[in-house]
Amino acid sequence: MIDKKIYVLDTNVLVEDPEAIFRFKDAILGIPVTVLEELDKIKVENSSRGTNARLITRHLDQLRSKGNLSDGVELDNGSFIQVLFETECRQKSVFGVNVADNKILLNAAYLKEQGRDVVFVTKDINARVKADVLGIEAQDYLQGLVLVDNYYKGWREHAISSNELRQTQPTILKDLADAETLFINEFVVLSSLNNPHNQRVFRYLGQGKFKNVESALVNWPITARNVHQIMALDLLFDQDIKMISLTGPAGTGKTFLAVLAGLHQVLETEDYLKMMIARSVVPLGHDIGFLPGDVQEKLHGWMQPIYDNVDLITHMIADRRKNESSYHHEKGYDRNWNEEDHHFNKKRFVKGRHGGKGYYKDVPEKEFRSLDELIQKRKMSLEAITYMRGRSIPNQFILIDEVQNLTAHEVKTLLSRVGEGSKIILAGDPYQIDVPYLDFSTNGLVIATDRFRGQSLFGSVFMPKSERSELSRLVQELL
Repeated sequence: MIDKKIYVLDTNVLVEDPEAIFRFKDAILGIPVTVLEELDKIKVENSSRGTNARLITRHLDQLRSKGNLSDGVELDNGSFIQVLFETECRQKSVFGVNVADNKILLNAAYLKEQGRDVVFVTKDINARVKADVLGIEAQDYLQGLVLVDNYYKGWREHAISSNELRQTQPTILKDLADAETLFINEFVVLSSLNNPHNQRVFRYLGQGKFKNVESALVNWPITARNVHQIMALDLLFDQDIKMISLTGPAGTGKTFLAVLAGLHQVLETEDYLKMMIARSVVPLGHDIGFLPGDVQEKLHGWMQPIYDNVDLITHMIADRRKNESSYHHEKGYDRNWNEEDHHFNKKRFVKGRHGGKGYYKDVPEKEFRSLDELIQKRKMSLEAITYMRGRSIPNQFILIDEVQNLTAHEVKTLLSRVGEGSKIILAGDPYQIDVPYLDFSTNGLVIATDRFRGQSLFGSVFMPKSERSELSRLVQELL
């Protein structure tokens, strides 16, 4: 056993991945006693860090039944785990011993002095620099990370001749399908070599089949502004897609399109009973209980972007209906205008149940004036992610915003709440993270997108182009 490489694990590795001790094969894992002391402090936190600290502590407690951890206990994968106690080390005078990180490093330095092959594993960049000063090999913990270069965008681009682009199904699609490099529900954007603005979009359905994607037909005066929004709307209105990730910088339309699609499928087509929206409350603190008022009042300020999007949609719809009303009045038409309720009556096709025939019925085209009205009528709810645990959420269109500020464990918890008949959208900007212990490669949005790619019920679109304003676009490019 003494000839094996020994990996000394820092606290942050175990807090990020409590299963880390089982991922090293044919090695010795050293857990400094200082790490145990730090885990003891972290486990009381009401956060994913606290949850993970409690989990790794339980793992270590279970391993005690196999032997003495100070002597080393064999794991099922052939590795050994050992608790390391503080020892005298010649390098002790280099760093202050009152700092936990330094105590952990000195454990590794002592083992190296004894002639052991030591690797210090940590997420802390400064700790890796210190290890280098001591002559200790240091590594980042990369298990489960998604590198920027490998990030799944949900689409790929190819330029082809104008003649091929006019084909019902361009030849390149068959070539891509035969190469088996496409994921289910991945988009292929084809553009003309002569005119890059002449584009067609296809979505891969598997088994060599593609869907020709066009702008979604929505009974509201709102259309996609670019090819990425077309792809996003295609997924948002597909009843067979149960989970979607929309990623990209600010102003690309992630939240707006999700709110639009959700409201349309709740109010117009009635595919879902209501729409639920939740945002990561990291800037407010994980616990919002100290804020005054009920949950809706506590979240009002943080949910302002949702209010803005709903207001924009309602104004656009109201303008359309106002113009439509004036047109029909001038032409002498009467589409069963109900002056008291301020709505048109129209026909809607209702699918027959259990294979029966469908039928048309008169359905009022309801107006909604504000998000507060939607909440009052139980067509929409604003939720704090903290209060979603332990629930089952069926038949709802669910939007989780700012997901880049959640850990993979937190996203897993949210996804497990999705009930029968629901659709969930994860939206966020993986380049704009407010949590100090998360980055592009470790946040829940990126990891969930990477893990679910290729699943038939999942689709993803990275949206790079800002449509908010010219200034917003320049901010993304220049700053």
